[in-house]
Amino acid sequence: MTSQSEHLPSDAAAPKTGEHDTTQHDTTQHDTTRRDRKKLATRQALRCAALDLVATRGYAHVTVEDIAEAADVSPRTFFNYFPSKEAAVLGDDELLGELRTEILGRPPEETAFQAVEQVVCSHIAARSRHPDSTWRDPGELYRRMRAAQDDPHLRVALVAHMAAFERVVAEAVAERTDADTASDPYPALLASAAMAVARVALLYWARGGGANPAEDVVRAGFRALSSGFADSSSLTEALTKGAP
Repeated sequence: MTSQSEHLPSDAAAPKTGEHDTTQHDTTQHDTTRRDRKKLATRQALRCAALDLVATRGYAHVTVEDIAEAADVSPRTFFNYFPSKEAAVLGDDELLGELRTEILGRPPEETAFQAVEQVVCSHIAARSRHPDSTWRDPGELYRRMRAAQDDPHLRVALVAHMAAFERVVAEAVAERTDADTASDPYPALLASAAMAVARVALLYWARGGGANPAEDVVRAGFRALSSGFADSSSLTEALTKGAP
């Protein structure tokens, strides 16, 4: 009876000493990369479909089934990528835990204001560069933000969405400063102001086509806030020429 190895070329029966067969590793890595690209394409297709449908029909008249059909996937597939219709349009809340952890983890010599600024700007920088982020396309981000402002039902969802972020930031600030949120308004005020700076700065950045890094514009907004808006020139410069 002939063994299976006898049907192989003599140099393939066993790898030579010191050599490794990388064919399987390379194939697996290629398949993983291809799957990741497919997942990214599906996620982006769902987000674009959600934005397009909301822009044409209005937020209240769009369902998860509508979004899935427009993206040519099943509703079950939709929920593999987003927990709700709101998440597909506004973005999900997966960063909430990270925000809290990172604010608390900033160096103790930083003020609460500085800690919040650094974390918010860091997240904006990361999101604007992430291949899955709609922030990579300023025009699409502007369309989404305008839709949230113009559609009354979506505006309600946006308020709830922003409130969740403000609550997490306020809780982190309170823990960092040992403040009692029941009697001390500072954590809530700082959180609300920080989210307002980020939202407005991003709106104008997106409307202008994103000529400069988004985080530079938001950071200029924080500088204007810290000065009591005594001088807004740095924000204007960040929108037109880049942050100083």
